[in-house]
Order: sequence, then C-alpha cells, then structure tokens
Amino acid sequence: MIDLIEHDAAAAGSGMARTQGSFSAGIMAAIRKRRPTVVNRDAAVSRGDIVIASYNIHKCVGTDGRFDPGRIAQVITEIGADIVALQEADQRFGERAGLLDLEHLRREAHLVSVPISPFSEKGHGWHGNVLLLREGAVSDVRQLNLPGVEPRGALVVDLDLKVGPLRVIAAHLGLLRHSRARQAESILRVAADGVGRPTLLIGDLNEWRMGRRSSLSFLSPIFDPTHATVASFPSRFPLLPLDRVLGNPHHLVTSVSVHDTPLARVASDHLPVKASIDLKAALKEAGTDGRAGLIDLESA
Repeated sequence: MIDLIEHDAAAAGSGMARTQGSFSAGIMAAIRKRRPTVVNRDAAVSRGDIVIASYNIHKCVGTDGRFDPGRIAQVITEIGADIVALQEADQRFGERAGLLDLEHLRREAHLVSVPISPFSEKGHGWHGNVLLLREGAVSDVRQLNLPGVEPRGALVVDLDLKVGPLRVIAAHLGLLRHSRARQAESILRVAADGVGRPTLLIGDLNEWRMGRRSSLSFLSPIFDPTHATVASFPSRFPLLPLDRVLGNPHHLVTSVSVHDTPLARVASDHLPVKASIDLKAALKEAGTDGRAGLIDLESA
C-alpha cells in the first residue's frame, strides 16, 4: 500500500486563504458560464450502456441539517445505477462508523459494497469512499492514501463485467488546490501498471476551475477533465462541477447528467452525478489485447 500522507499545517493556513478568494471568483465564473446538463440518456439506454454514479452523501446530513441515512438510500435507489461511488460514507471522527444500512441497499437497490479493509472496525469505506456494484466480479482492489494536508484516499478496483474488464478509481480529493494537484499525480502513478483496462476516475474531485488553472489539468491527457462537466454543488442551486466521471479512453463516457430530484436536493449538499459508458464499444475499438485506442498510462 502506498502511503503518501503529509501534514503541513503552515501551508494549510496560507493555502486556505488563497482558496477562499479563488473559490469566490470561481462561483462568479460558474454563474456566468453555467454549463447545461448533457442529455444523451435515451441513446445510451438503447445501446445498453452501463450506468455509473458518484454521490457525496455528506455523512447523511441533508441541507435541512437533519441526519437521515434513509433519504440517502432512497436517492441511491432512484438513480438506478450499476456502479455507484460514494464519498463521506463514514463518520469522520471517533469510531468512524459506517453511516448506511448496506443490507438495505442490497435488498432495495440491488447494490453490494465492494469488499475492502475498512478504515476502522465499524466503517464501511476507505477514507469515506465506498464502491457499490450491481453485478460482476472483483478481480483486484487497492486502497490508496493520497498526499496532502487532509487525510484523503482512493479505491482502485478492477472489475470483470459481463461486457468485459473495467477499472474504477473512486476518489475524494482535498480542498486545497496544491493537494489536489499532488493527489491527481499520485492517482496517475498508481494507475500506470500496464493492465490496459478501460478506466474510470469518479468521485468528488473538489475542483470547479477549468483550463490550465485547474488542479485536474495534471490528469491530462490520460483523462480529460473538461469533458461533460455538470454543476452538482450546492444541491439546492447547483453551480460548481465538483463531482466528475472521467474516462480513458475519453469516449468511454457517452453521457453525463446530474440526478436532480426534490429528494436529492435535500438529502445531501451535493447532487449525484450520473453517467453512461459504452464499454463494449471501447473494448471493440481497443482490440483483443485491450490496449489499442487507450491512452497509455505509462508513457503519457
């Protein structure tokens, strides 16, 4: 396991101040350039695409200040996704216990938590990250500690689905831009093992900027951080595209939208992001060895 956690309190103070100013500027830019939802869902359904979702459940505390895991479970069921990455699924302090009824999700949403070594004895996830799966086999799981001022982590899960192999990197990146940049670089390093699977990076990446000023620019060209961004935060009036679904190859992701319902707007301060992927087409283009058509993680 790779452990790259660093604690730099002095850098955190100045970084927070800079972040607050740029955050305000980012909100204004988002208002001026609010991006529409990508609506290609009907075509995706007709192709039989796999539906992916990412949802920061905010420790099950809604915008009304109420702790209600049942609402979160209802929203997850509403989404109807085949693979769901959750963030903030555990308590942050104390026992760091898991906050959801995973058995209820299995019964009602037909989703099973990918087995990992939880961050704590009573926890569900790794640094709050949980990956839910409707069907398929898990061939490998890696739990990563990511660098930065705050403790952050990611799951790297290799899946063998009916259509073929898929790698999912489920992450929750930090609040500071410098930390996010280092975390993005770390994710690319640990992903560069030459497996050649089509790969998804999904989660709350905590970045609203676009272009060169974005900390996610370090993900290029393996992932395209400008692809199909949709506003997911705050849930009552979404302005910022903090939650992302990115693919390698880039055309793996065929559509992205927010799951915007009355319940989702109150259950968490983030709206879920929902995407479709055409894994069959990506594998067909890649060829039998799964390499052609992919951006090489080692040479990029």
